[in-house]
Amino acid sequence: MIPYTYSLHKIDNTADFGFDPNDYSRFKFGDDLVARSFGKALADGFIKYYLAENRIADQIVVISSPYSFIPTATFAMKNYFVSQLNRWLVENGGLTAQEAKVHRTITYKEDYGELSAEERMNLIGNDSFHIDKDFLEGKTLLFLDDIKITGSHERMIIKMAKAYGLNNEIHMLYFAELVNHQIHPNIENVLNYHQVKSIFDLEKIIKSGYFCFNTRIVKYILNTEHNSFSIFLERMDHDFIHQLYDLALGNSYHLMEAYTDNLQLIKSYIKDNTYKLI
Repeated sequence: MIPYTYSLHKIDNTADFGFDPNDYSRFKFGDDLVARSFGKALADGFIKYYLAENRIADQIVVISSPYSFIPTATFAMKNYFVSQLNRWLVENGGLTAQEAKVHRTITYKEDYGELSAEERMNLIGNDSFHIDKDFLEGKTLLFLDDIKITGSHERMIIKMAKAYGLNNEIHMLYFAELVNHQIHPNIENVLNYHQVKSIFDLEKIIKSGYFCFNTRIVKYILNTEHNSFSIFLERMDHDFIHQLYDLALGNSYHLMEAYTDNLQLIKSYIKDNTYKLI
């Protein structure tokens, strides 16, 4: 099974990524305006460099990167990708895209972006991936992810497809791809944290009016040193704190020891809004 792969930006050096690394950093931490820009740009690129000359007659299904309960940053990008793609499909007599989810059981809390290729594969290899095979029958699948660094996620998707006996036409679409393998995979973390250096850098994103939660920001907040976390929590409103707690429970983070103290603080706040955080 050899999927068609398309990436909008090819990273071959660390001086010029082809996109603003600060935008990418904000995107990874929930900036929905950047997600809109990235999603539309990816759709336009895929249309221009593939679909315009290779029409897909089958029903298209768009599938964001795998997640459990809290979506990844790619999910927000996917929303705008689908909207842009659908406009072109309808204008050109095609069927509007459907969506599906790869369900993922996550077994680790480590920051994936700082790992080597071997470490990534060892880590992600313990996760399990599930999809609705019957829903996908006879359809063309577009798997979306924000960035391809070592290809470990792609290999896991292909492994899942083989395990389910999927014989669909499969496309792997990325906003960016590392094509110079002399560059260490931890370049991903350089991008992830290009503008976010501490938990307090998140405030501007969260209070921008264009914020959406994702897995990365929830894990990052919960993994913050306890005193900084307490100060940060004081600056957040009631709704944000409740949503943060509910998302953490939904992803079973209450079972991970590293998050215990900070989750306990949120729980105390919810039980008593007058609870003094510091």
